[in-house]
Amino acid sequence: MSITTKFKKVVFDIAKKNKTFRVVFRTSRDNAYRAKMVLDDPFGKLDDRLVYFRTFSGRGYSDSPKAMYEYMLTAPEYKDFRFVWCFKEPEKYDYLVKNDKSGRTSLVKFRTRADNKALRKAKYWITNYRMLNHQYPRKGQIYLQCWHGTPLKRLGYDIAESDNAMNSLAEIREKYRTDAEKFAYMLSPSPFATDKFATAWNLRETGQEYKIIEEGYPRNDRLITTTAEEREVLRKKLGVDGKKVILYAPTWRDNQHTSGQGYTYKTEVDFDKLHRELGDEYVILFRAHYLVANSFDFARYGDFVRDVSSYGDINDLYIASDILVTDYSSVFFDYSNLVRPIVFYMYDLEHYANEMRGFYLSLDELPGPIVKTEDALITEIKAADGWKPDDKYMEFKERFNPYEDGNSSKRVLARIIKD
Repeated sequence: MSITTKFKKVVFDIAKKNKTFRVVFRTSRDNAYRAKMVLDDPFGKLDDRLVYFRTFSGRGYSDSPKAMYEYMLTAPEYKDFRFVWCFKEPEKYDYLVKNDKSGRTSLVKFRTRADNKALRKAKYWITNYRMLNHQYPRKGQIYLQCWHGTPLKRLGYDIAESDNAMNSLAEIREKYRTDAEKFAYMLSPSPFATDKFATAWNLRETGQEYKIIEEGYPRNDRLITTTAEEREVLRKKLGVDGKKVILYAPTWRDNQHTSGQGYTYKTEVDFDKLHRELGDEYVILFRAHYLVANSFDFARYGDFVRDVSSYGDINDLYIASDILVTDYSSVFFDYSNLVRPIVFYMYDLEHYANEMRGFYLSLDELPGPIVKTEDALITEIKAADGWKPDDKYMEFKERFNPYEDGNSSKRVLARIIKD
């Protein structure tokens, strides 16, 4: 363990136990970072044709920022724009620069001087997660908060009870308040999401509901436009052709945090049992939440279970799979666009609902069966053979994805650029 990791572990251990220390430490740190951000580019001129993209705090290339970037690359109305992508490991994404024959794309490393200068210079910030506490837009800059899903779990100001290991309710709300103060626009895929975002970010109470753009999620454009032939090519690329593919995508738990490492996840699935029951016909693609820091070793299961947590774009996994298994993750809202079966494995339902987050939806509204045991999970997976959507499923899809027609990227960009 490095000295830096040891130091972080000590700080996190203290912060978990002492709220005063946590608040003072974060405030001092953020003020120092904010000053450095300004000093790294004190007199830089704002570039009206530069767009800054980032997903999940630099963890990858995906989601709505990716969809909008790829649209802008090919759309003639944006031929004069240039783009900068921020990554924690930019060397992994050199292909973006090489693939852009127009030479308009560049990369910066997360939380470096180059990143600070790009943030200070770009007219537009497009991200799917909160900007860091010290990152405030300058006058004239437009920060578009895409967010990363229709919420099932309560967010921000709507959380009544919290078992979060690193933040009290007041601290959670403060993060959402400052984010709302920063962004010029926030994306929404539906009237339902608009209503929840308005309360979670306290936009209704503060008269900022006008910031919400309800035009669908750009990231879902690809779910609508991908052909059957493209799906088969993708399944071959992933090595899952000839199998029934289960995408298992659980969410994170607020109370599972390891100092110096981050939020962790302990899988409660008996993969040995699943292997015995399903191994001949199925393959499982296991996708942990992006906040989960620990890795998983499925080597003993051969090709039956594959850890795709670090796979770049979850849309590929949606498209390649035949059935989704999740718990409280919002992935099922997007997945329903594909009109494929969904099973909810909620083994800790009572604890999660009552002690950690709470839900925006009645569980009776979910577009698939809820199971709490592995036997029931196996039964539902097998029952998905020959599945057809019922009226409840299709009504759910229309309610939560009313704008998904493959053109959300075009509409959203027209709104923020034109305005």
